[in-house]
Amino acid sequence: MNYSIGKLGTFTGLFLLSAQALAHHPMGGRAPSNLFEGMLSGVAHPIIGLDHFAFLLAAGLLAMSMRQRYLTPLLFVVATAAGTGLHLMSVDLLLVEGIIAVSVLLAGVLLIANRKCSELMLLFFSGIAGLFHGFAYGEAIIGAETTPLIAYLFGFMTIQYLVIAGSIWVGGSLLKRVSGNGSKNLLRIAGSAVSSIGLVFLAMSVNAS
Repeated sequence: MNYSIGKLGTFTGLFLLSAQALAHHPMGGRAPSNLFEGMLSGVAHPIIGLDHFAFLLAAGLLAMSMRQRYLTPLLFVVATAAGTGLHLMSVDLLLVEGIIAVSVLLAGVLLIANRKCSELMLLFFSGIAGLFHGFAYGEAIIGAETTPLIAYLFGFMTIQYLVIAGSIWVGGSLLKRVSGNGSKNLLRIAGSAVSSIGLVFLAMSVNAS
């Protein structure tokens, strides 16, 4: 199993390096100009951004241990909207891409460790991570009018919650089907993939600085 985890991590890293050409901007870097483009950009941004998408999946798996597993992810979603708002107000956050990568790496490490964390700690982690992920989302909407801006916010908030909720549901269903250490191994495999993504993006952010 350890060999499989290592192999998965290596494959993930190589895949990410080959996928670096994927842009974070589904509109080709151009700000959305209408409601449809705003919605499309908002829905696509958290999906085509592999670091963002990996964090959403990990957030769902981590939320499975919470009492209000489908309510607590809302904090992250709201925090991303707040982060976008900070960007639109020209408030500077430092080392945004690096901190996003660290958040992905840390989420993966938490899954690998497979230790139950306090809900307060996970909520704090989700809130801080959400601000930086949302700040990055804000770059795609700079200069847009009110209608596409609102559609963009609605789109990325909705898709984020759906991905996290889907991760909770699928993860919970899979874990119910395995016995013994199977559930721990599945979480470790997922954590290995997520942390590998975080490491690759962290390396890229360091090289870019």
